[in-house]
Amino acid sequence: MISKPVIMVNYKTYNESVGKRGLELTVNIEKYAKGNWVVCPQAVDVREIVGSTKLPVFAQHIDAVEPGSHTGHTLFEAMVDTGIKGTLINHSENTIELWQIEFLVKKCKVEGLTSVVCANNPVTSAAAAALGPDFVAYEPPELIGGDISVSTAKPELVAEAVRKVKAINPNVSVLCGAGVKNGEDVKRALELGTEGVLLASGLVKAKDLESVIRELESGLP
Repeated sequence: MISKPVIMVNYKTYNESVGKRGLELTVNIEKYAKGNWVVCPQAVDVREIVGSTKLPVFAQHIDAVEPGSHTGHTLFEAMVDTGIKGTLINHSENTIELWQIEFLVKKCKVEGLTSVVCANNPVTSAAAAALGPDFVAYEPPELIGGDISVSTAKPELVAEAVRKVKAINPNVSVLCGAGVKNGEDVKRALELGTEGVLLASGLVKAKDLESVIRELESGLP
């Protein structure tokens, strides 16, 4: 079970998070962080990072395939074997079909992993909640990687996403992401009813990692 509120960091495929740099990034997050953090490294780095940190490590993506002839796919069972604690599902940079989302959410329940289904608007957030994941992460694609956070640019949509998700399934927690970079972004997100944030470049590309971690955590209660 992931403690909340949570700050999830998606390493994506940035040069700053490749191989040894991804491992170093994880070690430093663990060193400086005091709150609840989750890291999502690139698939090739997951096993080494799992073995080098006490932080929960999530996959960025897993393919909805059963063991067999699926060359080039990332198998669920293989990722479970690395020791991950959960996975992102349907990120806007790697979207999948509804049946695949359902497949992965069910697999996570069987294996005791935390599922985080990403959605691009309040309506799709509600649809995702109907599948019963642990988290729905609301991220407007147009704000991802930008300088303005969703909790600042579109607070009314964050609040709407929370209402719609809770109306469908009150046991599903809501995260918000896109442009999250500082403690005020985190604070506003929590005030709008979310239970954490999902971010990437704001931390992964930071020159002074300790300062950014401290700044982000200043928004936690």
